[in-house]
This record gives sequence, structure tokens and C-alpha cells, in this order.
Amino acid sequence: MLIEVCANSLQSAINAEAAGADRIELCSELGVGGITPSYGLIKKVKEKVRIPVHVLVRPRSGHFTYTKTEFEVMGQDIEFCKELGVEGIVSGVLNKDFSVDVQRTKELVDLARPLKFVFHRAFDWVSNPEEAIKQLEATGVDTVLSSGQEATADKGLKKLRSWQGSTKNMTLMAGGGIHPDNAKKFKVAGLRALHLSGSSFGEAISIKDKISMNSQKHLNETQVAVTNVQTVRQIVQALK
Repeated sequence: MLIEVCANSLQSAINAEAAGADRIELCSELGVGGITPSYGLIKKVKEKVRIPVHVLVRPRSGHFTYTKTEFEVMGQDIEFCKELGVEGIVSGVLNKDFSVDVQRTKELVDLARPLKFVFHRAFDWVSNPEEAIKQLEATGVDTVLSSGQEATADKGLKKLRSWQGSTKNMTLMAGGGIHPDNAKKFKVAGLRALHLSGSSFGEAISIKDKISMNSQKHLNETQVAVTNVQTVRQIVQALK
């Protein structure tokens, strides 16, 4: 069974390889579901680890329906990843009605070739997963990462097993809430790949009496924050 570790740093990637993982999904900001890591991080991970590295191409947190400019950035990130020699891309696009944006997803798949392509957990938002699986397999997606549209893959195991049985060549990779006590049941169920972060916290420092740098107003999955032209223009006109 393939074990993929979602690594959020160079040290996480090194630790994953040392622990025996088969593959890395490299990303940043696990707290928002992951976004595209920096060029420098990708480059250093490729220099330091030997197991395959897949890179998350997600230009921001929030929902999975992207503007034209966001989609352009995603394409550029894939081009950089290919130049750096990674083995796979993790991405995907949804329409506003939570169906798979087949056209745009296929554009990403085609651009990524010959790299492997994983459709990420945007799949857990699709309205018709059975139809989505057929669409994704037809576009050439190699793997779908999913928790079975439940809070954890443990709870979604029945659906994951069913979906895996309905595919010909595509792999359903279970991810979400994987830990040592439940990992084995996914193999017993016949799944072929498992995705986890295996994270623990360290390097603690005291920030007593310091203002928080976290911004709750930006943690919004229903809307996307963007610089407002009028707001900036008013300030510029007032000061210039």
C-alpha cells in the first residue's frame, strides 16, 4: 500500500522519508487545507529527499472555483514544478454548482504531463461523486484524494471502497484523520493508497502580551479576499 505524507516544510519532508513514506505531497499552510509551496521549498526538498514528490497547486485558501488570473497562476506553478523535476501535481477545479470543472481540470492534467496528477480533496465537495469519478478518470487523472465526503476517511471508508471498485485505472487515496490506530483498516478494505500528515507540534515559544498575527476575517471558505481598487485609490488620493 502506498503511503503518502503531506509535508509542510523541508524538515517534514526529510522526516517523512526517514520514516519510510513512499511519497510526499508538498504544500504550505496545512491549517487551511494547504496552498502551493514556495519555489525555494520545492527546490530544496527535491535536493534533499529521494522519494517521489508531488506538489499541491492551489493558489489560495477557500473554495475551489478560480478566476482567470488565479488559473493563470496555477498554470505557471505547474510549469515551475516540471522544471524542478517533481513527480506529480496535486490540483483540481470546481464549478460554482460544485460539479467538476472538467475543461479546466483537463487543461491542468494535460499541462502537467508526463507528471502524475492527483485531484485533491475538492472532490469531497462535489455534488455527484459517482459522476465525478467517471469524469476525472476520462480526463486522465491518476488519483483522487478523498475522505469519502465525511469529516474523516474512517467515517467515509464505505464510500471510498465503493468508489475504488467502480474505477478501472484510477486510485482512490484515503486522506483525513489517518492515525496509527485506524490505518490498517484501509488496507484491509482494499484501498491502495493512504494520505496523512502525521504532524506533531514543537519549537514552542511564548508570545504572551504579543498581538496575534492570525486574521480570522481571511479564514472564509465562501468568499475570496482581494485588494479593493476603490479603497486603495481613496488612500492614495488622500496622501499623494
